[in-house]
Amino acid sequence: MNPTYKTISKASEGLYKEKGSKFIGIAIPVKSEEQIKEHLEEIKKQYHDARHHCYAWMLGYDRNQFRANDDGEPSNSAGKPILGQIESFELTNVLIVVVRYFGGTKLGVGGLITAYKIAAKEALDNADIFEDTVKQGIEFTCDYADMPHVMNLIKENQFEIVKQEMEANCTLGVEIEMDQIEFLKAKLSEFKSVELTKDEIL
Repeated sequence: MNPTYKTISKASEGLYKEKGSKFIGIAIPVKSEEQIKEHLEEIKKQYHDARHHCYAWMLGYDRNQFRANDDGEPSNSAGKPILGQIESFELTNVLIVVVRYFGGTKLGVGGLITAYKIAAKEALDNADIFEDTVKQGIEFTCDYADMPHVMNLIKENQFEIVKQEMEANCTLGVEIEMDQIEFLKAKLSEFKSVELTKDEIL
């Protein structure tokens, strides 16, 4: 049986207002730190006039990669309560950014913790949460002679192609369920030109 994890299917938002300050919570599905970096840059551009862009994220089906950032707010008043909501909902592969527009009145550390927590919770309350199957990513190269046969193998088994490059050799990346990994490796080993370049749990 393939292991599963809970995540969100698409971006969602939540809003919390307190004493003139506005906290916009944005939850985004992610699969890598590279994606997280890209989304953070996009949000900072989109909300460039906001005072703070605090965030937390969690990656990996075993939920062992995570980070929280206060972005200039008092220590542990923003990133930690955001991360706490990811943990409460038992999610992974998710980034939550809470954008703050300052309303002129300081909320104090307790008020900030509440505000960032609720904004993150609102974003997740509005999210489409589902259970996904843990996938394995396989990347390999092969020559052009073997390419049609390899493609037939992939199509017959309905494996998802996530990367395809045609240069001196063909490079292919596929995502498959973990209980199919040995089958695919055995089949690929039948082609002399196939060379495995990446094998990782997604």
